[in-house]
Amino acid sequence: MQVGFYHLTRSRPEEALPRLLEKVLAAGHRAVVRVADGEQLELLNRALWTYRRDSFLPHGTRADGFADRQPVYLTTGLENPNGARVLLVVGGASSEGMEDYDRCLELFDGDDPEQVATARRRWRAAREAGHELVYWQQNARGGWQRAR
Repeated sequence: MQVGFYHLTRSRPEEALPRLLEKVLAAGHRAVVRVADGEQLELLNRALWTYRRDSFLPHGTRADGFADRQPVYLTTGLENPNGARVLLVVGGASSEGMEDYDRCLELFDGDDPEQVATARRRWRAAREAGHELVYWQQNARGGWQRAR
């Protein structure tokens, strides 16, 4: 399994997440986005409806119903009701059960020492588990640059 670490230095999760999800959906995959709490879930839910004037990302939460039909499912829990093969973990949310996916993307705020420490611990654990690791850092324009 591939685990990608996305080090946010220029944008907030609600700004970076839509672009990553566009790529996941364009590749024909479904996704589960796991967040730490209900406040962050609501923030991301709104952001996915309004991040661009000419488009939105189809998504839902438990409150919306039809979880099995959602291309992108937002949650604070460990469920995967839409059969997603891609897990996006945002802001230090639990990465428990990531082995059940083909790919995991961990987004973390580079200005938050706790999130950075969590990402480092998870990097070591994923490396020890034998997962393929990829580290991405935002460049000056907010795009992603693979770091070595």
